[in-house]
Amino acid sequence: MLRLAMASTAAILTLASLPAQASAPAQAGYAELKAVVAAPDRDAANKARDGARHPVETLTFWGLKPKQTVIELSPGGGYWTEILAPYAKATGGTYVATAADLANPNISEGAKKARAAFEAKYADTARYGSIRYVGFGPVSGPLGPAGSADIVITARNIHNWMMNKTLDKVLSDAFAVLKPGGVLAVEEHRADPRPEAPGVSDGYVSKATVVAAAQKAGFRLAASSEINANPKDTKDHPFGVWTLPPSRNTAPNGQPADPKFDRTKYDAIGESDRMTLRFVKPG
Repeated sequence: MLRLAMASTAAILTLASLPAQASAPAQAGYAELKAVVAAPDRDAANKARDGARHPVETLTFWGLKPKQTVIELSPGGGYWTEILAPYAKATGGTYVATAADLANPNISEGAKKARAAFEAKYADTARYGSIRYVGFGPVSGPLGPAGSADIVITARNIHNWMMNKTLDKVLSDAFAVLKPGGVLAVEEHRADPRPEAPGVSDGYVSKATVVAAAQKAGFRLAASSEINANPKDTKDHPFGVWTLPPSRNTAPNGQPADPKFDRTKYDAIGESDRMTLRFVKPG
């Protein structure tokens, strides 16, 4: 039982997420979201991760609705693309994915090829609709016209932007493109209750760091959720968060895999403990 007399501000914010989850079946677009997640043509490896990533609950908490313009920052392999693009197509919305910034004269050939491969992977408009792409990087321009997006989503990217010193730029760009009342949706590996490692070298970030950076950009923290919490994650792994699934590293990043490394303990933990936050642009 919750002891409300001892509830902290953080706990109250977490409780604020519960009504949204409880009323999810009545939320506009909920049936379409469940159908997209359950679609048999989703990638099998992605579907296998649903138990750890909770796509329906997470997107409902973030406030996803029909006819919205949703921008996903650094979509990686496309776990969310595979859900958000068909959802936008089915509900009259727009899905925008960031990609390698082709306007940057210093962009690598590898980055160009990765963007081309990603666009080819999701080129089936009958399935994914017309995905829009916007260049994204350390010197990229706006994410779109000012005040044009309803939600900007970032999943497990904050630590990368901290490492390459672009976090302030990314969050400022997100703030600019969102409508007043728009949502910055964040999922990130959570360091708490222990301190961050120097330079977030293990991939875990404190909630206070994320909140402070978002507030600096102008956002207000509206709610937090334990949807993606994992109490089994001890956060003391030999190769940081990348020791855990899905990366499953057996050696430091950039080094050859160690076939003798015993993965049993780390596979039993599963994916990382993660904070799930909803920020709002005031107005």
